[in-house]
Amino acid sequence: ARDTDATLHIASVQVESHYPSFTPSFPALHLFERVLHEEHGILPQGHPWLKPVRFSRADGPPVGITDFYRIAGTEVHEVAVGPIHAGVIECGHFRFQCLGEVVMHLEISLGYHHRGILQHCTGTPSTRTLALMETVAGDSTIAHTWAHCTLMEALSETQASPRGQLLRALALELERLANHTGDLGALAGDTGFLSTLAFCGRLRGDWLNLSALVCGSRFGRGWLCPGYFGSPSLPNGVRFDIDSHMARTLLDRIRKTARDVKGAVQLLWDSPSVMARMTGTGRVSTAQATALGLVGVPARASGLARDVRHTHPLSDLPNPPPIQLMNAAHCQNGDVLARAMVRSNETEVSAAFCTHLVEMLADGANSSPEDMPPPPAPTQKSLAPNSIALALTESWRGEVCHIAITNDSGSLAGYEIIDPSFHNWMGLAIALRQQDISDFPLCNKSFNLSYCGHDL
Repeated sequence: ARDTDATLHIASVQVESHYPSFTPSFPALHLFERVLHEEHGILPQGHPWLKPVRFSRADGPPVGITDFYRIAGTEVHEVAVGPIHAGVIECGHFRFQCLGEVVMHLEISLGYHHRGILQHCTGTPSTRTLALMETVAGDSTIAHTWAHCTLMEALSETQASPRGQLLRALALELERLANHTGDLGALAGDTGFLSTLAFCGRLRGDWLNLSALVCGSRFGRGWLCPGYFGSPSLPNGVRFDIDSHMARTLLDRIRKTARDVKGAVQLLWDSPSVMARMTGTGRVSTAQATALGLVGVPARASGLARDVRHTHPLSDLPNPPPIQLMNAAHCQNGDVLARAMVRSNETEVSAAFCTHLVEMLADGANSSPEDMPPPPAPTQKSLAPNSIALALTESWRGEVCHIAITNDSGSLAGYEIIDPSFHNWMGLAIALRQQDISDFPLCNKSFNLSYCGHDL
């Protein structure tokens, strides 16, 4: 991807059993090379950390059984956390090498929720495929579904209507607002600041209810569909539209909720104890973020202007909100405070963008709810044979990438998904180095990565 000119390039090479590893020169590729080895047996010779990623092979080691890195020394002790955690979060194993309270090294082992989604995506796409896309990472339903729809439209030479694209953008921003609001509340909770925790917990629900108002699902499931799921009375690319009455309701609720979120978050910035707790904790430098290939909030908090809404924009959409970039002039580079401030700033600009989108949609909306048509019946269009397509969307976590390739008959021969968490888990490990082990919950929440989005 060339961000400077919004282009994508494809290269290929024939590899039999091995090749010289790129990881020593480009650390961001370390997980990709490990996946190639794990799934296909292709050996990247010279890879410094060749271990299982998802434990996806039946003939491979059991999940979690690997050669963990250890630091020698009589005063170094090891702390293992998970894979089972308190509450309802998913499984992941964290192993700390500590000198006293200071973390020397954190190793993260995942794969406990490998669901075989990619294997179910091959063949002829169906409504079941769309349901799978909506649950790749449930809190990023819209981002993954939109990427999948864009991919299928490219391969079938169809497209969503301009109004359908606006509705998709609205759905994506509502998803961003709900999750950023929830994360800001959770960060407040991890600093012991309960006022913002309580406020944001409720306000996250208010954002989710706006999605439910349109499509009946708080997570936006069933809202998006490929452009060939056509209906004469609905915009191509969505199953639900908004009428003029709903547009007025959305505008009123967006403004009120955005105002309340701003007030709740301002309590954080006005609290010296919260600011002291976040400042300087869990730093990831610009150089480290670049080397690891971080995306989304952690990248922007470390000074990297990465947002595919700007660098690889989709068609028929207004200009996206400006990139909310943090650097040393605003706060200490790449720390918990920077990641919290990126979320806070993105919440404000995203709410304004939602208002703009609804106003655009209201201009062409139906006049009354009775005019709203039922959702279209699913259909399927043949895909171009021997073709490859790639789609990018900017989820609230960062860049979502879907890639598909078809065979001679136009069926999907291969499908790949890269969730932003795949890029960013190593960033969390780096953020913990030279931190007290008690900083882990706060650093972890400041990244808020997806287990299932990584494990697939």
